[in-house]
Amino acid sequence: MSEKQFQCSICLQVLRDPVTTPCGHNFCQSCLHGAWDTAAGLPGTGDAAPGPRRTGDAAAGLPGTGDASAGTRRTGDAAAGLRRTGDAAAGCHCPSCQTPFCPRPQLSVNTAFKELADMFRKAAPDPAAPPAPAAEPGEVACDMCDGTSVQLRALKSCLVCLTSYCCSHLEPHGRVSTLRAHKLVDPVVNLADRMCHEHQRLLDMFCKDDQTVLCSFCTKMEHRGHRAVTIEHESQERKVWMERTEEGLQQLIQERLRKVEEINMCLGRSRVSSEQEKQQSRRLFASLRSMLEEQQDGVEAEMEKKQRAEERRAEGLISELKQEITDLQRRSAELEELLQTEDHLHLLQRIPTLASPPPSREWAELVVHQNVFVGTVRRAFSQIEESLKKELDALKHQELRRMQGYAVVIKYPPSAVDVVLDPDSAHPNIVLSGDGKQAARGDLLHVLPDLPQRFDPTICVLATGSFLSGRFYFQVAVGTKTFWDLGVVQESVHRKGRITCTPENGYWTVRLRGGHEYRALDSPSVLLALERRPRTVGVYVDYEAGTVSFLDVDALSHLYTFRGGCFTQRLLPFLSPGISDGGRNSAPLVLTVPQEPPVPQEPPVPREILGPHEIPVPQDILGPQDPRVHEEPSVP
Repeated sequence: MSEKQFQCSICLQVLRDPVTTPCGHNFCQSCLHGAWDTAAGLPGTGDAAPGPRRTGDAAAGLPGTGDASAGTRRTGDAAAGLRRTGDAAAGCHCPSCQTPFCPRPQLSVNTAFKELADMFRKAAPDPAAPPAPAAEPGEVACDMCDGTSVQLRALKSCLVCLTSYCCSHLEPHGRVSTLRAHKLVDPVVNLADRMCHEHQRLLDMFCKDDQTVLCSFCTKMEHRGHRAVTIEHESQERKVWMERTEEGLQQLIQERLRKVEEINMCLGRSRVSSEQEKQQSRRLFASLRSMLEEQQDGVEAEMEKKQRAEERRAEGLISELKQEITDLQRRSAELEELLQTEDHLHLLQRIPTLASPPPSREWAELVVHQNVFVGTVRRAFSQIEESLKKELDALKHQELRRMQGYAVVIKYPPSAVDVVLDPDSAHPNIVLSGDGKQAARGDLLHVLPDLPQRFDPTICVLATGSFLSGRFYFQVAVGTKTFWDLGVVQESVHRKGRITCTPENGYWTVRLRGGHEYRALDSPSVLLALERRPRTVGVYVDYEAGTVSFLDVDALSHLYTFRGGCFTQRLLPFLSPGISDGGRNSAPLVLTVPQEPPVPQEPPVPREILGPHEIPVPQDILGPQDPRVHEEPSVP
């Protein structure tokens, strides 16, 4: 109902003590009587007839009238009363439609209409109070205000009436006893979606078997016999789950905050290490400044480039971690909001989007390296090896010690994990030791399950430890063996049938054939000219830099480095003990624990062939058989 229906056409306000004329119009009792008295010209009716009252007052003030004047006034009042009575008898008319009434009707207050007018007056906004806010775009508007010039913002939604109400139209729900029993919630849109489309009943049940909301009729028909509970009960259970999930999210947030702190700490140490490296390089270059000026600039430029790259990587990791923290905090806030809501249907509809864990990287294996200059100074000073022999040997000693700092006896944060060989990947001819550290070629072919991860017929084995980031190092004692292969491979490499070991196929390996031919199986393969046979080979991997380096641990010399790799999968240590070679190759390959490298004495030390030994081999020397292809027989 609108305000116009309760408006007096005389004072234009909400009716007070309404009376109804015989023609059916409603007016305030005082307004109607005042209008009729004014029309009749009766005095003493207030502002409607001020003239006689002012005249009477003036007469009352004349000099010399005294009590006689007062008597005259009383006589006049009596006459006025007679005139009013006569006018009443004479009749009047309706102020709205001008219908005449004769005689003047005696009207009583319309009590039923008075109650409605009083109720409307209470519900109407106070003129002194600030106006109720209009509904903004995206906010729920009052359904009862629909059709008016301004739709007010809804204060509550009734799940029984399926209607949203502003403050004024919500008043009956707080006053009328039957409406007080209705379920009120915070304003929601699409209240019609809360009805069962088939039975037109409120969706107030939840089927645990089908994981869907129902009405009470659905539980007795299509879902008869299913486990059905009220949506309030299911909502409480989901809230318990969300509380546990929120605890898990908070734990993830704390873990990432700790990772940010760890990265910042490592980055600080990296800067300190960088400065120490620079000071050492300045001391070395100062001894032969005239000859080393150009080299010094080049080394420092490379150091700065690597440091900036490491800092950019650290900043990128921090930015990604902060983004994950923001996403987790947002998800936590959404869960907290759902925990507080009384809108059970909205809660159940939102839970599927929050149930799946947020996408995340494996942060536990990501590290920011403190030493980013491994081998930089060495490569520069190797070009003047004879002049800086003593300093270069000291640098090689330091470099190996740093590489072995990533030894596998593997530095997985936060604790070291020992690397052992994986029996499920070993070819049936390979015999592994009890501790998983040794792999030898057996005389018999063992009957083993044909697992997808097992190499066959190539005689190879992988280690159990895998790496997705960072740097790692392991070393293998090859002794006096005449055939072997070792290096790292991608987790998804082909393991059945013929295998071609190239970086394109996921293999970064070095091999020995015939006791003297060393090759790096790059693209193309590279023959390595070594002055001595290595007894222990170290393998150093920098995942982010895309490099795999091989070292002669005993001679503190560099064998070969694969460069330009773009690793996208986990890397695993790879070993192949080779064929028996008439019994000369029966010794096992042994994973060893790095020891403190000895300080080199001078003279002599083995001469190092600098850089990757990329010695091209003509095709006529390689012959028709590609040396990177493994085709060893399964038995001796």
